[in-house]
Amino acid sequence: QVQLVESGGVLVQAGGSLRLSCASSRRAFNEYAVGWFRQAPGQEREFVSTISRSGGETAYADSAKGRFTISRDKSKNTVYLQMNSLKPEDTAVYYCGAKRTILTMSPGVEAAWYDVWGQGTQVTVSS
Repeated sequence: QVQLVESGGVLVQAGGSLRLSCASSRRAFNEYAVGWFRQAPGQEREFVSTISRSGGETAYADSAKGRFTISRDKSKNTVYLQMNSLKPEDTAVYYCGAKRTILTMSPGVEAAWYDVWGQGTQVTVSS
């Protein structure tokens, strides 16, 4: 299995932008679908976005649509989450999860679908 490392979380003002990264040192990472989830204190982990192994299929939570964009750079073994127009309610620890799939499999939107997780990165949006 691959190991995942998230980065990019910082303190930002409302309306600002951030780009989170989910990286692996192994090229095998490019055979995985990758999802972003977030967890605020006292709340369950919730789906944010996901991208298929090929990069050709993506999905977003309603809260992320129009503001967040997921992408992957296979040359860097990295998946990105570009977050724009950030709101205080986006404050959470953001985690990436990954699951090795066949090329045509659609990525899951449930946390239980993913096999591997990173340690998380804190995003704080001030009002």
